[in-house]
Amino acid sequence: MNKNKRFTLFLAGGLLITTVLAGCAGNPSSNSNQAGNTNNADHKATDNNKRFEIEVLTDSGGIQLPEGENDRLKMLLDKQLNTDLKLNLFTDYAQVNLRYAGANYPDMVWVNRVSMQEFARKGLLLDLTPYLDKLAPATQFIGEENLNKGMVDGKVYGISKRASIPFFNIWVRKDWLDHLGLPVPTTLEQFFEVAKAFTEDDPDGNNVNDTYGYTGGELGAFDPIYSAFGVGSIGTFYQRDGRLINSMYDPNMPAAIAFITSMINAGVVDPDLLANSGTSAEQRAFQGRVGMIWHGFPRMTHPDRVNEYKAVHPDAEWIQIPALKGPGGEFAGTWDVGTSPGMHAISKSVEKDPEKLQRVFDMLNYMATPEGASLVAHGEEGRHWNREDGKIVRTELRSKEHAFVYQLLGRDEMEYLQSGYPAEAIKFSADTPRIETYNGLLDIPEAFNPADAERYMLEEMAKFLYGKRALGEYSDFLSTLSGTFNYQLMLDSAEKSLKELDIIK
Repeated sequence: MNKNKRFTLFLAGGLLITTVLAGCAGNPSSNSNQAGNTNNADHKATDNNKRFEIEVLTDSGGIQLPEGENDRLKMLLDKQLNTDLKLNLFTDYAQVNLRYAGANYPDMVWVNRVSMQEFARKGLLLDLTPYLDKLAPATQFIGEENLNKGMVDGKVYGISKRASIPFFNIWVRKDWLDHLGLPVPTTLEQFFEVAKAFTEDDPDGNNVNDTYGYTGGELGAFDPIYSAFGVGSIGTFYQRDGRLINSMYDPNMPAAIAFITSMINAGVVDPDLLANSGTSAEQRAFQGRVGMIWHGFPRMTHPDRVNEYKAVHPDAEWIQIPALKGPGGEFAGTWDVGTSPGMHAISKSVEKDPEKLQRVFDMLNYMATPEGASLVAHGEEGRHWNREDGKIVRTELRSKEHAFVYQLLGRDEMEYLQSGYPAEAIKFSADTPRIETYNGLLDIPEAFNPADAERYMLEEMAKFLYGKRALGEYSDFLSTLSGTFNYQLMLDSAEKSLKELDIIK
């Protein structure tokens, strides 16, 4: 493997565990003006009299597009590029797989590392390597490091968004803490005590036993507990004392499982946690059913979300808590150094129409110009935002007419976040220590089926955590994972790849 080219595996919590956050992408360190010297006229289609329909099948991120004339970004992009841009939002990746299985290909598609590798090797995605000169503004905008994240077998298939920053922390109802006279928890033990009090001591004062201590999205909700034991999220690779470790084989994992099981057995965990997909956990928290949640600040502090929970509970006050201290240190989940907040690929079928393909390139290149990047990030100046004292200030109209899903290349992250979210919440999350993981730098071995291995890991971890399988059988679980599901291939491949990248010795 060429050490100058980093191959990325877009895995959150191991393989394909994704979390819904509205509007999460970008990289504050990237030079947002790098593509600024390119004349906008260069990004318009060569034949502007011909209108092209361009379909982008992309992750909904938990939102819906504005309807009709309220979809201002579509209207303005269509006018600029002479297109009929259709963003088709999915909520389940099975919708993408179904489209490709039925040869019903969108022009562009949201991909993760696993699906990109699969589709590329089946010849379903366009190899962008010969076209990189035509995508120069777009590739300059995202940066070479991010471009390399879209490589499979030495060829570029994916166009990654700019890198992001961590968003997640445990959030707690401070008004509930105050009501019960409890401090903000900073250790595992205090966390358990608060969760127990929120479940048993009527924190909302309604004299009804209707609250729980902790929730989050499916098994990913337990990430900040694993990390307090020094253990990464399910299926992640990281270092300890100079050695590469996979979380499933981490000797501290059984202790982390036992702690979580004790919380579940105590009845302090949201009983619907395993079914909490999309914004389900958020809704339970906002409705006053749960007092702590593993969630991201873009959702917890967005004015619309704050208004939503204040409408139900006017005194509700949600605050971030520090990384929990535990036997393995002080970490809040993981942060993958090679991951991408989003990536899109162009279907191979588009190549049959060179003019349409050029229009797709024009669209991406326009989004890399100062004008286009500002439009998809913030909307129209004077309508959706104004600049006050050097800062972008959003208008009320923006929430009705702007959708972040048009940010196909990402955005200037810090400028974007500071225009819509509290600076203290951004800094708190960015400064929180995380376990640094490397899944995003790895390729998947040819004979390894990540979907089967992921499914087995998630199913068995749920059994261990919820007491449906004895923890004494954990070594048997690992033997099956390594053998029957060929996970040893992934372990060996990761070791080899990270040595080639000089990350481990």
